[in-house]
Amino acid sequence: MLGFTRTDDEALVSCLGDPQRTVAAYRELLHRAADALDAIRAGLSHPDPAVREGCCRLLDHLVDTDSMDRLVAMADDPDARVRIAAFHALACDRCKGDTCAPGADRVLDPGLRHLADDPDPQVRMRAAELVGKFVHTDHRARAALEASRAGDPSPAVRKKSGWYAPGGPIHRRTARSALG
Repeated sequence: MLGFTRTDDEALVSCLGDPQRTVAAYRELLHRAADALDAIRAGLSHPDPAVREGCCRLLDHLVDTDSMDRLVAMADDPDARVRIAAFHALACDRCKGDTCAPGADRVLDPGLRHLADDPDPQVRMRAAELVGKFVHTDHRARAALEASRAGDPSPAVRKKSGWYAPGGPIHRRTARSALG
């Protein structure tokens, strides 16, 4: 199956770090869904950042309440690609119902910290998306997005923050749902 010598969940998680097998392993783990969650969660501690990144991307689709704290912890991973995947998974609601969407009490502080001072502009852009989820309900989110829009060294981060800050297009669009 899949051309792998081993197809147990742990072996497939390890294959997320192999450029030749990443896609097939990812698809199979996604297909296995909840049955593979223990191995995916364990993969968040793997020494290879590509494996940790793949596990964050999988948890974007398969996240449950038992995985949320581990995913939040990945926002502080030493590898920027892992932090990007973690922030995306925490901010993206497309694949999650309200039952797993993390609240400000769990994710706003890491989002604010990384928006303000992460060395990687891609991480700061993803942090802006996460912080933007709370702009209508938390004054710290609003202030952080306004500060980032005005002073981030990256034009891309300033633009993304501006989308979520008051007056921006995403802020205007989400204001309607925040009121109701």
